[in-house]
Amino acid sequence: MSGKFITLEGIDGSGKTTQGYILENELRKIGKEVIFTREPGGVPGAEEIRELLVQGEKDRWSNITELLLFFAARRHHFEKILLPAIKAGKIVICDRFTDSTVIYQGRENLQLANLIKQLHLSVIGIIPDLTLIIDVDPEKALNRGLKRKSKEMRFEAFGLEFQTNARNGYIELSKTDKRYHLVDGNNSEEKVHQLIWQKVCNFLGS
Repeated sequence: MSGKFITLEGIDGSGKTTQGYILENELRKIGKEVIFTREPGGVPGAEEIRELLVQGEKDRWSNITELLLFFAARRHHFEKILLPAIKAGKIVICDRFTDSTVIYQGRENLQLANLIKQLHLSVIGIIPDLTLIIDVDPEKALNRGLKRKSKEMRFEAFGLEFQTNARNGYIELSKTDKRYHLVDGNNSEEKVHQLIWQKVCNFLGS
């Protein structure tokens, strides 16, 4: 596959979506073919599953049911968007991928962590080339998320301790492979973009 696969990770309210759009636009300016997408979602069928996952009461699903819903959405997204774009030589930027599932569903549950690994190998099978983890103070991120007042508040409902544990998980994860890069998301929007842009340019060799 000749394309590149870049993922943006971080806790809810860390600014991934905003930075994804900025990065997409900047890459287009230098002549790159780029797709910015998201998980769960990114394509109509997966967006329908997204609504089930990010809306409603926080305890609406069992752990395993929730995990299987994430992978159903991910597989559909993989078939329809990710794989065709990467094969076509495009740069794909994705707001969340399997690393989010590892952190949110598998970090404190060994059974689920093993299941995530098995599912990823068997039904997805690709690993991002570059993963940028936007690291933000959990309280700041949670307040930012709550101010949005959208329907997609299910994970914010888990509260500050949940977000803090997720942040700690991302920091630990960033030390496990060279594809991970922590980005200080407590800076201004422009400064965060500059930090991301530097890492992406280094990665692309430009």
